[in-house]
Formats: sequence, C-alpha cells, structure tokens
Amino acid sequence: MAKTQLGARVDEDVAELAKKRAADLGLSIGDYLARLVQDDASGLRARAVEAAARFLAEHQAVFDDAENTQQTARGARAA
Repeated sequence: MAKTQLGARVDEDVAELAKKRAADLGLSIGDYLARLVQDDASGLRARAVEAAARFLAEHQAVFDDAENTQQTARGARAA
C-alpha cells in the first residue's frame, strides 16, 4: 500500500485507477476525490430526506392526533 499526500493508505491499483479517472475528467486527483465525497454526501442527504418524508407520510395520523389533542386541551383550559 502506498502512502498518499493526504496520509491515507491506498492500494497502488486503486490510486492508479483514481488518477486515470481524474485525468479522464480533466480534474486533479484532489478535485476528483472532493467530487466523490460531495457526490456521496449529496446521495446520503437525498436518502435521508426521502426516509424522513416516508416516515412523516406513514405516521401522519399520529401527528394529526397529537396536534388535535393539543388544540383541544388549550381550548378546554381557556373555557
């Protein structure tokens, strides 16, 4: 394993593949790696938002009931 400038240990084959891919895209190896990280973070963010939307959709009745209970309780105290 080779030690890179960033301090990470990477197989020579993997490092060579990354360098070739970066060159194909017209990027430096650093910019290519930054793009990979950004793409991965964007994908994670999108999956998290989708999961949150599914959770809210599946449990909307629970949230509605809780909200209705709070509104009723406030009105009851005011009366």
